[in-house]
Parts: sequence; C-alpha cells; structure tokens
Amino acid sequence: MWRRLTNPDVLIYLDVTIACAADREGLDAPSSWWADEREVRLAHARTHCDLYIDTTSRTPDEVYTEVVQFLAAWRRHI
Repeated sequence: MWRRLTNPDVLIYLDVTIACAADREGLDAPSSWWADEREVRLAHARTHCDLYIDTTSRTPDEVYTEVVQFLAAWRRHI
C-alpha cells in the first residue's frame, strides 16, 4: 500500500516491540491486531525499506538523529 499511495523516494521503517508499544500507549496488554499488522500488513514495507530502526530502546532524539544522518548521506548519493 505504501507504494500505491505515495511511492516515496526513501522509506524509513520505525519498529518497536509489542510490550514497548503497549507501554508507550498506556495499555495493559497489546491488542490482538498487533501480530497481523506487524507481520502481514507491514512486512512488505519492512522488507523494502531504505532504513530500518528499532525504536524500542531509543529516545525520540536518538531516532531523529539517525534519520537526519541517513538522509544527509542519502542526499549526497543521489
């Protein structure tokens, strides 16, 4: 779906564990849709992404820094 709707020049995939996502959202237990969403619907994007970042143990600032550094390097190579 990501290619049909936008066909981006760069695809950055931000991942997180189920437990961490539940904690961040203030949920007691992960929803049952999580496995389907992550494993089926997002599998194609994860496989074809230009940059994969597991955000589970990273702060928003760390994720931002990695993305900015990646995009700066990517721009030098286009």
